Formats: sequence, C-alpha cells, structure tokens
Amino acid sequence: MRLFNAVVLAFSFVVSTVHSATPLEVVERPEWKTFFEQHNAEGTLVVLDQRTPGAIVQVHNPKRASTPYLPASTYKIPHALFALEHGVVKDEFQVFKWDGKKRDFDVWNSDHNLRSSMRGSVVWVYQWIGQQIGEKAARTYLEKAGYGNADPSGGKDGYWLDGNIRINAFEQIQFLQKLYTNSLPFKLEHQRLVKDIIIVEAGKDWILRGKTGWEGRFGWWVGYVEWPDGPVFFALNIDTPNRIGDLPKREAITRAVLRSINALPAN
Repeated sequence: MRLFNAVVLAFSFVVSTVHSATPLEVVERPEWKTFFEQHNAEGTLVVLDQRTPGAIVQVHNPKRASTPYLPASTYKIPHALFALEHGVVKDEFQVFKWDGKKRDFDVWNSDHNLRSSMRGSVVWVYQWIGQQIGEKAARTYLEKAGYGNADPSGGKDGYWLDGNIRINAFEQIQFLQKLYTNSLPFKLEHQRLVKDIIIVEAGKDWILRGKTGWEGRFGWWVGYVEWPDGPVFFALNIDTPNRIGDLPKREAITRAVLRSINALPAN
C-alpha cells in the first residue's frame, strides 16, 4: 500500500490543482477483479469519474496501475497531435499513400488519412509520422505534454512499440484529462481534431472516445465517456498471453465496469 499511496497522492495532486481546489477521493475496487476473472484476464483498470463535484478515482490493482508500460498504439492519440503541431499532417483529409507492401492486417493495406489510420490503428502511417518528426522534436513535444517518461529513444519498429518510452495507467488518464479540457500546450484546433478522430461511438447524451493498444504481451484501452454532467476517464491494461485471441477482452472488461457504475448505458 505504500507505493500505491505515493502514486495516488501524486495523481490526486495533479488533478486537483488543475481542475479543482479539493483533492480527489481515491477508492481501491478489488471487487472489479470479478470482471477480469470472467474473461480469464490479469490486469488493471483506473477510472476517474468527474460527473459529480466530489470526483472519485477508482482503481483495480493499484500496483500494476502505477507500473509503466510501453504505450503501444494508445500513443497514436498524442502522436496525431504532435504530427499536426509539427506540420507533418495538415488536416484530417491528407492522404497517406500505401506503398503496396502487404502487412499483417487487411485494413492496413490501402491508402489512409488521419481519421482512418486512427480507426484502423495503421502502424505504417505512424511510423512515417515518427520519422518525419524525429527524436529531438518528439522529445520536446512529449515533455511539453507531460506524457509518461517522455523518452522517444530506441525501438526498431517505433519507440512507442519497442523503444524506451513508458507510461502507466494513472498517467494515461492525466494526459487524457488535459486533452479533454484543451489544456495541452498545443493549438486548440489540433486538440479538437484529435478528440474528433478518436470517437468510438455515441448515444443521445453521451460520447465515447478512446484508443486501443497492443504490444504483443499486453494490451491497453484508454479513453473517456462524455456525459452532460461530466466525463468518466478510463485506462485499462491487461496481459495478452493468447495474443490476438485476448484483444476483445480489453473493451469487454472496461465496458462491463463502466456499465456497472452507469458510465455507459446498459446493452
């Protein structure tokens, strides 16, 4: 509990000083383990519910939530923002021409724009973006955004896939909070565009935004649900020993937990 308390205090301080004068309540939710067990999965989930003045941080497996991991394709959220800031990508309509090389997933084997490459998690588009931005500028953007350890070094396929950058579940939510409030030190129109292209689905009075990620050994789903009375942020990280077979579990577990706290409508 000592490590957990230190991490939570740091997390609470950042959130409370940016968004309110009152420190957030943090609640450990060991009962959420049931949702993981139903899918035979090991992992962590952090939820920040800001629908009421007394916002609550809820966490299952706080030790893992404080452990840094590669962001994998969840990094496409800040990466798209950096690409717009750097001028590598002009707008959502700019076309990235497919090079004709057959890759692992059919959706990758075609031309893409910023929106479709986010939706299809098209790695080659973001590898090209990473090459255009370069390590020095990427480090500057990461430091400005306060994203994880802000280290874009290393990696054969991309520093966010197999390099040295790391981020934990609490930090994922901290970054998403800043994006939600347009308080990142980047152009407002760029933040708004990135939020638009990460919409997953929407209902009459709610919008779900998010991005999955997969490193091979573990997977992410991070994002938030917008409601009229406030957002609910989430960051899930699970082991994926069955590789692709485990990928649906990311959303299944998160959605079940969010439904249990009325942060998503029932099926």
